[in-house]
Amino acid sequence: MLIFLLLLVGPIAVSGANHLVGDRRENWQTADRSSAGLLPKPTDHSGALIRVFAARTVRWRGIFAVHTWIVVKERGASRYSRYDYTVWGDPIRIDGFAPDGRWFGTVPETIVGVDGDKAEELIPRIRSVVETYKFRAYGDYRPWPGPNSNTFIQAILDAVPELNAVLPPTAVGKDYSYRGNWFGLTPSGTGVFVSLGGYLGLTIGWIEGVELNFFGAFLGLDIRRPALKLPGIGRLGMALIQS
Repeated sequence: MLIFLLLLVGPIAVSGANHLVGDRRENWQTADRSSAGLLPKPTDHSGALIRVFAARTVRWRGIFAVHTWIVVKERGASRYSRYDYTVWGDPIRIDGFAPDGRWFGTVPETIVGVDGDKAEELIPRIRSVVETYKFRAYGDYRPWPGPNSNTFIQAILDAVPELNAVLPPTAVGKDYSYRGNWFGLTPSGTGVFVSLGGYLGLTIGWIEGVELNFFGAFLGLDIRRPALKLPGIGRLGMALIQS
């Protein structure tokens, strides 16, 4: 039990120290939200494109969690479409920020990258989830245990298992049971999960790896792309991005 608690508390303490010595305490209202240069100009990239980005969330919550969003562009389109799920107003926010914008000063990390014919095939299904997502009314957003931005992106990834995508362990809220399922197969079909409303849970799968959710703190191991999954810190090991 002591080792388990240290594995939970220790990484969060390290993340908290990094937050204190970094520049994340700046005024969030004036923080940089401009493009981080992670995407080409739409007119320079004629093919279809899908990206999922993650960046540390605002202020002290960044110690524990990231905010995730998805960007899509059909073949030949002249602009990107960005979808976020936020606490402001109606939760589903469309093109509210630059597609690859800094999240209140933090440069995002690319979690999923798919291009070309495969992206063209999957984009309609992504848009369908956005259009039918049930937690879309004012007040539906809850930072913890969900539904939040990570629950929203996880719902998209669940509906498009061909992406073989896994959100990082700092994506607090991804384990929220938005369908009300307490157990079942993982989205990839390569494992199983049990979840108690997003408060407690266990996932075991080839794509997803092994993850224990303890009140929003994820601890686990990725065997396919060897890495430790630690609360607060995230992954330590091979990169998560799929391409």
